[in-house]
Amino acid sequence: MGASPDEVLIEARGLIRRYGPTVAVNNLDLTLRKGEIVGLLGPNGAGKSTTMKMLTGNLAPSAGEVKIKGVSLREQPKLAKSHIGYLPEQPPVYPELTVDEYLRFCASLHRMAGKDIAAALASAKRDCGLGDVGSRLVGNLSKGYQQRVGIAQAIIHRPPVVILDEPTVGLDPIQIREIRSLIAELGKTHTVILSSHILPEIQAVCDRVMIIARGLVVYNEPVANTHNQSSVVCGFRRPPEAVQLAGIDGVDGASVLGDGRFLVSTRKNADPREAIAAAAAERNWGLIELHAQQRTLEEIFVELTSGDLRAAA
Repeated sequence: MGASPDEVLIEARGLIRRYGPTVAVNNLDLTLRKGEIVGLLGPNGAGKSTTMKMLTGNLAPSAGEVKIKGVSLREQPKLAKSHIGYLPEQPPVYPELTVDEYLRFCASLHRMAGKDIAAALASAKRDCGLGDVGSRLVGNLSKGYQQRVGIAQAIIHRPPVVILDEPTVGLDPIQIREIRSLIAELGKTHTVILSSHILPEIQAVCDRVMIIARGLVVYNEPVANTHNQSSVVCGFRRPPEAVQLAGIDGVDGASVLGDGRFLVSTRKNADPREAIAAAAAERNWGLIELHAQQRTLEEIFVELTSGDLRAAA
C-alpha cells in the first residue's frame, strides 16, 4: 500500500496469558509490518480478544513481550501506546457529549498540543464521514455513526497502528459496507489489525489473515492464498486407514467422509494426487475417485479450529 513492507510495527514474541490454571494464549508470536491490513480470526475462547488486549497494553502478559514500533510495552508503556489507536468491541463513547466535544477530549488524552487539535479533529471527521454531525450528541447517533466516532477517536492522533475489535458487530448491511469502505481507506495511511467473526469481511478488506486457535497462531497467510488452498477428495473400493493416507508425500492430513471416501488436505504448494494414485495401485486399495477441490476461507477456518468449536458447543 505504498509503504515499505520491511518496517515492523508490532512484534510479539512468546506471549503467554494464564487465568489461574487456564492458558488463554500459549506462546504466541506475531509480526505486523507497515502498510498491512491484517484480519484476526478465531472462535470464541480461542484467545483472540486476550491477544488484542495484550497488543494494546490493556492486559499484561504472563510471559513474553510486545514491541510497538520497536518500543517495549512493558518498559515504556506510554510511549509504546502513543503509536496505537484502539477501538474495542464496545466503542468507548460518551453519549452526553457532542461528537466535537468527545473527539477534542480524546485528542487531549493523547496529549496533543492545543494548536494541533482543531486540524486533527477536522481530519478525523473527514476520514470517518462525520463532517455533518460534529454538533450532535453522540447518544443520539445511530449505531453505525457511533462506530464511526469510535474509529475517529482511534485515529485522531494519527498513530501508525490502528486496532479494531469487531468494528461492524450489530450494524445493518448498509452500515457494514460503509465501515468496510472506511477501513479500506484507513489501510492506505495506517497499518490495521481487524478482528472479526465475519469471514467475508476479512476477505473484503484485509491483505493477510491470521487464525488463532487454542491460543496459537495456526494460520498466517496472504488473503490471496486462501483462494489457492486446495484439498483432494479420493474414494476407494478397499479403503485404507486415514493415517495411511496422511503418510503420503504432500498430504497434510485426511478426514473420513464415509463410503470409502476421504477429504485429504494438502501441504502448501503440493499436489499429492499422483502419489495417492501410485499408493493405491501398489497397495490394492481400488481407487475409484480422485479429484482436487478448492477450499474456501470458511473451510480452512473450520478445519483448523474444529476442536475449539466443539469445545465451545
